[in-house]
Amino acid sequence: MKVVAFNGSARKDGNTAGLIRHVLTELESQGISTELEQLGGTQIQGCIACFKCFKNQDRHCSVDKDRLNECIDMMLEADGIILGSPTYFANVSTNIKSLIDRAGLVAKANKDMFARKVGAAVVAVRRAGAIHVFNSINHFFFINQMIVPGSSYWNMGQGLNPGDVEKDDEGVRTMQTLGRNMGWVMKKIASG
Repeated sequence: MKVVAFNGSARKDGNTAGLIRHVLTELESQGISTELEQLGGTQIQGCIACFKCFKNQDRHCSVDKDRLNECIDMMLEADGIILGSPTYFANVSTNIKSLIDRAGLVAKANKDMFARKVGAAVVAVRRAGAIHVFNSINHFFFINQMIVPGSSYWNMGQGLNPGDVEKDDEGVRTMQTLGRNMGWVMKKIASG
């Protein structure tokens, strides 16, 4: 089993990455292979609503000048998908929004190709707005018929400067619980 995590923060080693790593550590302790993909430093273009994905039905976006199709391939190969985002003006980062819009449309055009994969949102926040980010990511999972495990609280951690989320004990525990629950769900699905 494998989980791929996408860090949608512009900071490759910031708070979002730190929170994701707590989830991945728990998954790895259960023998689940993990991969962390950093979207920072790249730009994923937004959807242009050409709807060629419905015509082509090749599990890819027709816009191929960025990493989106590579991300889709990683999502298809994985049993679990984590989307992590910082909170930018009470919303997801632009890279996560573009990934959601384009991968989501491609998935719909290709018979809900992410159905029954396990998905988890991870959100870093300075103070407020994280619930909207959490919901936006979960809406992507739900519309794609994915399975979403819960945790002991909403999947968020608080911090401003890189590393600050490590001081949020409840946030760290929430990510650890999320990792344990995600692994448990994946194993239950795999056992049939």
